[in-house]
Amino acid sequence: MTKRDYYEVLDISKSASADEIKKAYRKKAIQYHPDKNPGDKSAEEKFKEAAEAYEVLSDENKRRRYDQFGHQGAAGGAAGEGFGGGFGGFGGHGMSMDDIFSQFGDIFGGHYGGGGFGGGGGFGGQRRQSKPKVNKGADLRITVKVTLQDIAHGVEKKIKVKKLVSCASCKGTGAENGSSYHTCSNCGGSGTVNRVKNTMFGAMQEQAACPNCNGKGKVVDKKCPHCTDGVKKEEEVISFTIPAGVYDGMQLSVSGKGNAARFGGVPGDLIIVIDEIPDKELYRDENDIVYNLMLSFPTAALGGSVEIPTIEGKARINIAPGTQPGKVLRLRGKGLPDMNSRGTGDLLVNVTVYVPEDLDSDDRKSIERLRDSKNFTATESAKEKIFSKIKHMFE
Repeated sequence: MTKRDYYEVLDISKSASADEIKKAYRKKAIQYHPDKNPGDKSAEEKFKEAAEAYEVLSDENKRRRYDQFGHQGAAGGAAGEGFGGGFGGFGGHGMSMDDIFSQFGDIFGGHYGGGGFGGGGGFGGQRRQSKPKVNKGADLRITVKVTLQDIAHGVEKKIKVKKLVSCASCKGTGAENGSSYHTCSNCGGSGTVNRVKNTMFGAMQEQAACPNCNGKGKVVDKKCPHCTDGVKKEEEVISFTIPAGVYDGMQLSVSGKGNAARFGGVPGDLIIVIDEIPDKELYRDENDIVYNLMLSFPTAALGGSVEIPTIEGKARINIAPGTQPGKVLRLRGKGLPDMNSRGTGDLLVNVTVYVPEDLDSDDRKSIERLRDSKNFTATESAKEKIFSKIKHMFE
């Protein structure tokens, strides 16, 4: 891939001053910063390209060679300088963002890692010091079945699980009697050591886990005979609350109720996966509950009172005379609560009318007498009203 002209990359003229070069690079770095363009590989490449251009043009000797011989001139300096000796270009060497910020931190001010892009601390400055890795136990994942009634009101649950727990004999240290260990002399108990890493910018210092204690900060003299590394597997009864309004597949987290960490670290979390048990009569539509009501023809025509199921139990509702198939009766506030608000869904009663398939002679004669009645023949306005409802169902 042909490299672009460095002046073109920074949008400056060849007579630009050092201050203009610095301002141009800062503008490009802010525009294409990875924190401002998460996951955008094109922006990341432009960010690196701008850094490469600035590295050459901000150095008087490299800029002079570049102006005279182009990219080959910038790469042709003595070992340890330019792109040929110790730099080699950003694009082909897998430079991390940390390395770029470390090299050019004075441009942005502050210290990289103090808040990221726009986070108050700026970016650039000194190389970020990595924090020691926290020794944390593995998360524990369980599936819990819940009913519509549980979802409507919330429910307390207890479950017995086999998990790693901290050993009481050694207090989770993994050392006999909890005291048969000493502080790691290599890291002084911090769990980390500083090491020098050679990069294209030269030698850089970074933190890494101590190889002597594997980041634990202490070395066991005599292992606890009752456990392995301070943990052992036991059964434990865990109590937790399922809040109202959860939904199928949702994951809840209970901090510190997962597996214990080896050598007395931080326990993992309990991850609860919600498995909603389908109701035999009621169907869930987000926070609404739907019930399909089958009416007899006489009840639909004459009206009456019918019993329907709800989350709370049975309830009676009135059916108006002349109720048509497809009509939806709404019982407000009889659905499920919303976890993110104080709102509650409705119970939607979807009305259908049963047309008998088998008739005896008396039933048939009764219906035959009604066939020619004008009250049993739909008017044009009734047809328009019914067909309009059907049309809206498919929109």
